Amino acid sequence: MKSYKVITPYIEYNFEELSDDEKQLIKEAKESAVNAYAPYSQFLVGCAVLLENGKTVTGNNQENAAYPSGLCAERVAIFYANSKYPNVPVLKLATAVFSKSEFLDEPIPPCGSCRQVLLETELRFKIPIKIILAGKEKIRVIENAKSLLPLNFDNEYLT
Repeated sequence: MKSYKVITPYIEYNFEELSDDEKQLIKEAKESAVNAYAPYSQFLVGCAVLLENGKTVTGNNQENAAYPSGLCAERVAIFYANSKYPNVPVLKLATAVFSKSEFLDEPIPPCGSCRQVLLETELRFKIPIKIILAGKEKIRVIENAKSLLPLNFDNEYLT
């Protein structure tokens, strides 16, 4: 038997240490979060995506009484970006979570489905997507989607 360890590398920053475009992405993710439709969980997630053409696209989670019918903020933003700008790569993505009348102290990572969509988008354009997870106390930055899903499923398995 062999044992292996999978590690997800990230860097923690204070808000002031980020670039101007990353600060702006967090601001837009927060603005988007408070407009999320989350009447059941009260867990409002916002996402902002910076595209290679300089455009920013936002999204937020959309819940539904039939829970599987809802969609996460990251997928709303990525799918909209891919629909509106089908040939433009995603460079950076920022998320923020608003719950119980405040933004959370700790950064929240994307769910598994969102990680798979981020990876697919990264592989599609062959450009890493920098992922910025914003909390009030700290900000975690992951340099690419593959780091979030190291044991991933991709198109290589379909051939």
